[in-house]
Parts: sequence; C-alpha cells; structure tokens
Amino acid sequence: MKRNLFLLLCLAFLAVACTNDKKQVANPLDPNCGVVYEMNVRQYTPEGTFAAAEAQLPRLKELGVDIVWLMPIHPIGVEGRKGTLGSYYAPRDYKAVNPEYGTLEDFDHFVAKAHELGLKVILDWVANHTSPDSEWIDEHLNEWFLLDSVGKPVVQYDWTDIAPLDWEKAPKKMRAAMEDTMRFWLLRGVDGFRCDVAHQIPVSFWKPTFDRFRKEFPGTYYLAEGERPDLQKAFDATYAWELHHMLNDIAQGKKAAKDIADYLKKDDAAYQVVKHPKKSISSQVGSMRLMFTSNHDENSWSGTEMTRMGDFARAMAVLTFTLPHSQPLIYTGQEVGFDHCFLFFEKDTVPDWTPNEYTELYRSLTTLRHKHPALTPAASYELLSTEDSCFAFRRFYETDTVSVFVNLSHSSAEWKGDTIASAGWKICE
Repeated sequence: MKRNLFLLLCLAFLAVACTNDKKQVANPLDPNCGVVYEMNVRQYTPEGTFAAAEAQLPRLKELGVDIVWLMPIHPIGVEGRKGTLGSYYAPRDYKAVNPEYGTLEDFDHFVAKAHELGLKVILDWVANHTSPDSEWIDEHLNEWFLLDSVGKPVVQYDWTDIAPLDWEKAPKKMRAAMEDTMRFWLLRGVDGFRCDVAHQIPVSFWKPTFDRFRKEFPGTYYLAEGERPDLQKAFDATYAWELHHMLNDIAQGKKAAKDIADYLKKDDAAYQVVKHPKKSISSQVGSMRLMFTSNHDENSWSGTEMTRMGDFARAMAVLTFTLPHSQPLIYTGQEVGFDHCFLFFEKDTVPDWTPNEYTELYRSLTTLRHKHPALTPAASYELLSTEDSCFAFRRFYETDTVSVFVNLSHSSAEWKGDTIASAGWKICE
C-alpha cells in the first residue's frame, strides 16, 4: 500500500480499509459513546448567547455530533477577575447562568432544541473551586474552603480569580450541597457533566453521586478531566492527556509509531482490559478515553493543532476517531479549520462557519464511526505494524473490520504487510 492511498481529505498520511460481509452487523454504539463537541458559547457567535448558539445546532447534528459539551455557563466572579470578562472556570453561583449568555429560560430552550435534534447536552462542572466572591464563600468560608495562614482562600499559582474547596476535609454538608447543585441541572434536562480537574476531587464523592444520578436520570453521561484509572469507577470516559502530548511529539519528530503501541499496551494494563481468549487482541468494555487534537486549554495556551502538529494535524484527528478505546472530541472551530488561539478572558468570535475541506473531513470521520461497529468501545483490536514510518492496526466487531494505516514519517512509505480481507482495499465511505 503506497502513499497515494488517502482517507478522505487526510492528505497522504493515512489510509483506512473496511470490510463487512453481507450479514448486517448491528452497531452497538451507545449514544454516550458518540462524538463529543466542545462548545465555547462566548466565542461561538457574535452575540455569544444561548439563543444564537441554538441556531447552530442543526449544523452540528449534520456534522455528526452526538454530545454537545458546553463550557461553564455559570455567572463569573468579579473579585480577582482575569481580563475583562473573566474565566469561565471561576463560578460564582452554581444554580444560575452567566447573564452574558442569556437567561435560564434561554438555556432551557437551547437544551430542548438539542434534544429535539437527538443531541445530548452536558455541562462543564467546576467542583474543585468557586470564585472568591461566590455565595458559598459568604456562607461557608471556614468550613468548606482551603485557607491560608491568615484565614483567606489559598491562591494557587497566580489564580487570583478562584478559591479552592477543601476536598481533603470535604464535610458531608459540602458534598451534599455539590450534589444538590448538580441535580438542579439534571432536573432541567441536561444529560450529564464534563468534570473539571476531576482527579483533584475524591472518587469517593464522584462514584456514589453518579450512581444515584444514573438511577434517577437513566442514560446520563459523565466525563472526567483526568486519566487516573480509578476515575473509571465513576465516569464513563476519562481524558487521554498522555496520548495527546505523544501525538504532538510524533508530529514534531520527537517520538515515533512504536510509542503509540507502548501507550496502548500500558493503557490496556492500567484499565484492566479484557483479553480475547484465542487471539492476540483485546477489547475494552465500558472504559472510554477522550481523544483530541485540541480543546479549550490546548487552543488558548499551547496553540492550535496546526501550530503543534503541522501537516500531521488531520492524520492525528483520524487517529482520535479510530484508535482503540477512543471517544473523539471536536473543539469549537476545528470543523472549519479555524487556525486561531481564542483569547480566554475576552470576546474573540469564530468569524465564519462556511463549510470547507475540514468540515468534510470531520463529517466523514463521524460517519465512519457511526457506520462501523468495529470502531465502538465494544470492538477488539490488534496491532499490525509499529515501525517508525508506519503505525497500523485493525479493529473488528463480529464481521465488521476497519484497518487503519498511518504514515507517521516525514517521507513516503510503503506497506509490506498482509492484505486485508479477500475483498481487497477500498476507502471507507
């Protein structure tokens, strides 16, 4: 297989072959295993409101998104505020919306529209800290917050705009209050939460809380910003931060294909992946890893995927959709190739949503993932090649097979391995 095999618009870095016999294979993809889209409401439209963002939901549905993750929607603290508008991650009131975005009624309408389209909506939840002028500060400063020697909220690094909660002490009333505020939003119809710095909050809070939520609100979904294996006891998915940084390093020539293979083996061991009894393959059930080439942190503080990955950005995006255990993420603007680092504390809008080759790339990837059971978390995989120039693997579920070949070198490469199925090579549609 030479370099002139392409996956859609992925330049000359990757080829995918798919096989499926005449037997129809049911796709075991649960909605919670689908494609996640991170929406930066402030920057999404010139208006920066729920109402304006709502008008974009049909476009996201057509793109193939399953879950819309809203960056924090709560009112932002004023004390110690960064920049003009402040950080989304400095919540002042857990049971209100940022007036910058509209009203609670506007939010409810947004959620209703998303549900009408078959989309799930999850909220970015900041349980680790509040703003220094939050309602909780006024009522529970001494009992619930991490304080310095003079009795004021500890300032970590230069984060003057937040006050950390004391989760090591974590009195029962604080845990109950946090659970109550989360339930407030579930009762309004949200479908779960992406939990900020989830690894800094005890699993002993997350697990019983989410166990109760899953009984009260079936089908809800919980994503942890963290990658400790014990988080999987509570969450549906955890971040693949290590892999993300590895993809950056490979694109920059600092690491190679074999490093991905080593990562997958280590990840299997850490997450206690079920081994297939007869073949050298493995299957990970119920343990997803959020994979991405960008998100709000990376975009604003480390640069866009084009800056970090260069010509490899699109090939790496394909890996996030096809690697074992993956749950793919698309961040605001990626679907139109917006090569710009958003200002974090100011208004900085996406100028144009006109579809282009990036839109076609992501639409093709979502279609590929939805169409093929072999790309679901229930599927198995085996590694085919881990040479420096080529990373190749095969994923399969019953009679459905997807084989992926990625040229991770900076020159032409030729595949010399076995052929894939009697039907031969074809580009997946």
